[in-house]
Amino acid sequence: MGDYNPDDAVDAVALAWLRERPGTPVEGIGIVTRLWMCAKLLGEDRRRVLASAGADTATLDLLSVLRRSGEPYQLTTRQITEQTGVTAGAISQRLARAENAGLVERSSAAQGSRLVLVTLTAAGHELVEQLVDRVLGREAELTSILTEQQQTELTELLRVFLDGLRGELGDPGVAHVGA
Repeated sequence: MGDYNPDDAVDAVALAWLRERPGTPVEGIGIVTRLWMCAKLLGEDRRRVLASAGADTATLDLLSVLRRSGEPYQLTTRQITEQTGVTAGAISQRLARAENAGLVERSSAAQGSRLVLVTLTAAGHELVEQLVDRVLGREAELTSILTEQQQTELTELLRVFLDGLRGELGDPGVAHVGA
């Protein structure tokens, strides 16, 4: 029955299917199930890290998009929607919360224009700097479970897999795990 370890919970699922339904295509279980489990663990850890800083994934997503845009840390609401991959309604809610918290400011692009510009405030800039350091530092800590060579190999394999999935399934524009 292949190279399955019955003591491994994921392999045990594949083995059970092969026992109950010989010929069942279980080759993907070892990859897909482990990716889902990793995504769930990493997503939960990110939420804990952000919660300890008084933030959430939606706030990080919004502030990060603005911060990565470069000075003057300003984008239109349409650009934010495109870069985050969430709906305009969700962006509107995120912006309202962030604006109420003093993290962003909204303004008209020009008099009479319907284009809305969103600018990162000094408080928003300070918060996103702290959040990025915490989140990316934690992710570096977690990925250090692998050697540098393993990290490089896994990164390349995941790039190939993700590109292939996008070719097969399209790109739904998922901005972060759990979106």
